[in-house]
Amino acid sequence: MNTKQSKQTLLDQLYAPYTKCQSCPLGKLGRTHVVFGEGNPDTKLLFIGEGPGAQEDMQNRPFIGRSGQLLTKVLESAGVERKEVYITNIVKCRPPSNRAPFPVEISNCINLFLLNQIAIIKPRVICLLGATATRAILGEKLQISKIRGKSFKKGGIVFTATYHPAYILRNQRQLETFFNDLQQAIKLSEL
Repeated sequence: MNTKQSKQTLLDQLYAPYTKCQSCPLGKLGRTHVVFGEGNPDTKLLFIGEGPGAQEDMQNRPFIGRSGQLLTKVLESAGVERKEVYITNIVKCRPPSNRAPFPVEISNCINLFLLNQIAIIKPRVICLLGATATRAILGEKLQISKIRGKSFKKGGIVFTATYHPAYILRNQRQLETFFNDLQQAIKLSEL
């Protein structure tokens, strides 16, 4: 079994007991699926967003709605196919009305899944998409506009942060900045 297959097996084993997770309030608030993540488990570049939206919840895939389509398009413009990276969120269940996840929901998912996903995938670079993911992972009240485009090393992993693609859809003038931030993450990961 190659590394990619063994990492996928470990991810599948991690997810199996939680396909109907009720460990936090989100599991009881009408979600359809627990959206764990997808992509190449042997990647050097991991993307982490906030949480699944309506399309993601229905189709059990992260970042496939309008935000995900933009992310995929920008990645392709930078010469990287979506299947080359791994994409997930800090919470795996859709918050009602797409609200920001509450701290208890974030900490539950980070401890049950995200830290384990990171340990299995062992990415060189993690690109945090948006303020919620950035604050949850870096543990500070950071302003995305002030730290985006910079890199931080923590636990042997390089972290970068950029705007969430949903923000870019509402603020097209930041599209070039978003593209440049993704290019930087790709370069740092040596994909």
